[in-house]
Amino acid sequence: MIKFENITKIYPPNIVALEDVNFEVQKGEFVLIVGRSGAGKTTLIKLLLREEEPTKGKIFFEGEDVFSIPKKRLPSYRQKIGVIFQDYKLLTTKNVYENVAYAMEVMGAQEAEIKRDVPKVLELVGLEDKAYNFPAELSGGEKQRTAIARALIVRPEVLVADEPTGNLDPYHTKDIIELLQKINSFGTTIILATHDRAIVNSLEKRVITLEKGKIIRDEEKGELLF
Repeated sequence: MIKFENITKIYPPNIVALEDVNFEVQKGEFVLIVGRSGAGKTTLIKLLLREEEPTKGKIFFEGEDVFSIPKKRLPSYRQKIGVIFQDYKLLTTKNVYENVAYAMEVMGAQEAEIKRDVPKVLELVGLEDKAYNFPAELSGGEKQRTAIARALIVRPEVLVADEPTGNLDPYHTKDIIELLQKINSFGTTIILATHDRAIVNSLEKRVITLEKGKIIRDEEKGELLF
């Protein structure tokens, strides 16, 4: 489904963020990208979203060269990839329902579709009783579940989570990881970037370890060793 082929990314003047990175992700996989801060995890995600361009190499999504996609088709490409961030990125002036609905509005969805789909997604993430609460009234875990609902509402094929539990306590961290596993069980491909050892070692999923921009391990049922 996703293929990184000889990817190198160098920022001026000569900062190597990624160096000769090669890996593939199959449809329906749950893959963890791990490494210390600065290892290259976020750069890797930005390249997949085509927010950055590689210095060298190619990325393929379902067989298509991501960097050959015309600009007019970029929105439809990015719609296939839902993204969850550590800091939630919710709209503070909109309630939970409106935050999730907004993602559909941007894609041009009709009001009837929004009214049909948003309650279903809020139920999936366990927020049906928080639909009219604003972000300031939510716990960290509830904010992150809202962010997940917003990512899911456009039916992405891949869900990328960039340190999604970095601001959460262990209770809410467990809650979010269980939700990601549930979403994966429905067939959505999950790419989780984290440096949380407890998460990595408890999941027993495939682990790709980055160090100074290079892949140093790629293991099924891997562990975080540092």
